[in-house]
Amino acid sequence: MKLTAKQLFDKLVNEYKIIGETGVINFTLKDLTISVETKDTVGNLLQEWLKAWMTRENIEFEENTNSQTFPDFLLDKQNHKKGLLEVKSFDWDRGPGFDLANFDSYCNSLLENAYRIDSDYLILAYQMQGSRLSIKNIWLKKIWELSCPSGTYPIKVQEKKQVIYNLRPSTWYSERTKFKPFDSKEDFLTALNETRYQYPQTRHTNGHWLKKVLKNYEAHTGVSLVVK
Repeated sequence: MKLTAKQLFDKLVNEYKIIGETGVINFTLKDLTISVETKDTVGNLLQEWLKAWMTRENIEFEENTNSQTFPDFLLDKQNHKKGLLEVKSFDWDRGPGFDLANFDSYCNSLLENAYRIDSDYLILAYQMQGSRLSIKNIWLKKIWELSCPSGTYPIKVQEKKQVIYNLRPSTWYSERTKFKPFDSKEDFLTALNETRYQYPQTRHTNGHWLKKVLKNYEAHTGVSLVVK
């Protein structure tokens, strides 16, 4: 069964009704079973569970054989420019602490694979008490619906010792958050471009980065984006 990310989300949330459900994390070695209370492996376990659920539901997908590269799943086996699905998870009590993408790698990838900007992010928020886990909420978002400005750069990043490492998410579900997510992919690209001009390591090599990305996006999708 071939599903879009939106159809997959609807099936998982509205049909399967996963929000509010609970599970227990155990580990067995020989004749000893322990309850796992650490959160280090929760993200990987949730992704493995999702893969098993999609397989059981006969949903068409391909898993990325390289867990270190984007995306986690391909929902369209015939067209790898569509149906790109990235899975993220976070502890509800601590807020979203995951990375959206590596800053340099993402910027460089858009020069050749600008369609990547339309990828979907499936985000699971969980809460743990001991080894018992409950699903608090799930969202399906685009990267510009997760990203936001910051007080330092036009786009929120993880920066250490004046080096930008990753794009970081907003608290998109909170009305009290100071920085709201971007309204469109065009606004997201503009903020990314302005950050590249402001960041010393990319300022002098930025050149026509945005123009090249827009041209590549149109070549792949046939859609012409207009940015300010």
